[in-house]
Amino acid sequence: MSARTKARKRALDILYSADMRQISLDDAIAAEAARAVSEPDRAASWLYAREIVDGIVDNRAEIDELIETYAVGWTLHRMPAIDRALLRIGIWEIIFNDEVPDAVAISEAVEAATVLSTDDSAGFINGLLAKISQVKPAGSAR
Repeated sequence: MSARTKARKRALDILYSADMRQISLDDAIAAEAARAVSEPDRAASWLYAREIVDGIVDNRAEIDELIETYAVGWTLHRMPAIDRALLRIGIWEIIFNDEVPDAVAISEAVEAATVLSTDDSAGFINGLLAKISQVKPAGSAR
């Protein structure tokens, strides 16, 4: 598993646990940062995971608006928490991180959904992220 894949998994854990425990992302990041200090062998994955989660915190309104706009028939609160987290990570990578090709961001989110979510989630996430990739402004990352 690549360092970025591990980092995405770590970011997913942070987002999902904050959602399930109903705590702020800032509190979830602080808890994970404290844990990261005691696990120096995982430092590479922590840095990118932190970048993802910080990027989602900084751009959450826009990311969630994109989800609400393109998730036809679904609201954020109606979809599984794991799907919300995967979509937020995928959208952040597509819109705000020009180091990750859109196809990679989509593939990683779909693979995680296949393993971690419902039978229909992978197709839903694939379609939504592909649509966002198509409509994103030229030259994104912002």
